[in-house]
Amino acid sequence: MSANNPVEIDTVDSAVWTCPMHPEVRETQAGSCPKCGMALELLSPTISPPKTQWTCPMHPEVVSDKPGSCPKCGMALEPSTVSLDDEEDTSELKDMTKRFWFSTALTIPLVVIAMGDLLPGEPISKLFPHGWRVFIELALATPICLWSAWPFYKRAVQSVKTMNLNMFTLIGLGVSVAYIYSLIAAVAPDIFPASFREASGSVAVYFEAAGVIVTLILLGQVLELRARSQTNSAIKKLLGMAAISARRVSADGSEEEIPLEEVQVGDSLRVRPGEKTPVDGVVLEGSSSIDE
Repeated sequence: MSANNPVEIDTVDSAVWTCPMHPEVRETQAGSCPKCGMALELLSPTISPPKTQWTCPMHPEVVSDKPGSCPKCGMALEPSTVSLDDEEDTSELKDMTKRFWFSTALTIPLVVIAMGDLLPGEPISKLFPHGWRVFIELALATPICLWSAWPFYKRAVQSVKTMNLNMFTLIGLGVSVAYIYSLIAAVAPDIFPASFREASGSVAVYFEAAGVIVTLILLGQVLELRARSQTNSAIKKLLGMAAISARRVSADGSEEEIPLEEVQVGDSLRVRPGEKTPVDGVVLEGSSSIDE
């Protein structure tokens, strides 16, 4: 970069300067180490971070000041920018993972009990009388449809309130109807017409369908949130490879280490061996090899 018209910029008051050889030395301005005389280096340039805003990957026009779900499609909002200083919020991933494993543990025996009689010899009917089997399915499906599926119901209600019907509208409606219908069929089968009842007098239930739907949707949510978390981690690793400060050379030949945000067009910068190249520019003096 051209050395013409150097820019004079004061350092940030909250920046801390330290000595490479004596890290216990702390100063609030550039200078030399009182112990060894080496030039002090900027330890941690601090710039007030902008307020984090959250947006939807599918609907970028949706912007919120806090995490949540998109009012249009129900997807979890994510930060509009990634910063090294921001701690990643994995609370939703942990919550969905916990709900998924809980739902899986109950869905597997629920499906086995509901579909086991398709095997030769009808082994489930031999283990459980038909009346008991319906109530066992009810006991297994209730925690799945009420607790595991609760976030989907909330998003379904939100979609109706905002008149943006989406996937969660369908999920909430389908699971709730299947569960409520099956609950009534289990506890009061006599209120159904004779055409609905089987030879034993019972009415077909759909507890296993509701449980499988919730479990599969939870699996999709876990995979989606995990993939987005890994993407953010990869971006942070790339950001971590970038320089956070630059060594500016004044017109009189003196050096000053400044935060990267203070570098201006026209500044002359010096890159010492082993340091990261802070910005793009034109080489004025010296030679080296750079790993791009």
